[in-house]
Amino acid sequence: MKRFLVIFFIIISNILIAQNKMYSVKIALLKYSGGGDWYANPTSLPNLAMFCNQTINTNIDPNIPEVEPGSQEIFDYPFIHMTGHGNVIFSDLEAANLRKYLEAGGFLHIDDNYGMDPFIRPQIKKIFPDVELIELPPSHPIFNQYFNFPKGLPKIHEHDGKAPQAFGIILNGRLVLLYTYECDLGDGWESEEVHNDPSEVRLKALQMGANIIHYAFNQ
Repeated sequence: MKRFLVIFFIIISNILIAQNKMYSVKIALLKYSGGGDWYANPTSLPNLAMFCNQTINTNIDPNIPEVEPGSQEIFDYPFIHMTGHGNVIFSDLEAANLRKYLEAGGFLHIDDNYGMDPFIRPQIKKIFPDVELIELPPSHPIFNQYFNFPKGLPKIHEHDGKAPQAFGIILNGRLVLLYTYECDLGDGWESEEVHNDPSEVRLKALQMGANIIHYAFNQ
């Protein structure tokens, strides 16, 4: 009986320690206007945070807050993720605030969950009317951080038979915005039962996500 109680208290203690673990870094999900489902892939960022903590020695909180593009709270996060399938609208204030955030050292990753492309491109142009969104070649260092992707962005989900592409906004030699298209990285980060992707596909998605996180934190 005593042995059982000891084991029980050890288990409870470990649970409490895990629940109260102090994380040094927080990342966030962008809650935007326009009607698009900014809340898509709810398990993706928590899974990515835990994968990064286990593989590339980060200390990211897997509890992911939501932030709005016009808020001052975005400056609390070194990395913000954005996804969805539909329409996106940034007000002039939101576009200016996002630009200020990115110029100040922040990083925005936009992942087209299929259907976002015709809506997000004009909004990126609204943030950066004077900077071109350019395609990143496979030689870009974001594809060769902890994990090597010599062909560039991996294909996770098929939609229109197009090759995956990574685009970026570069300011003063620094990649501040990454837009991943025809790839669906976020789907690959989701829990296995959501899409029933093969383990090797999910691993590729998580490894590429870890590369993005590492690059954003260290460039």
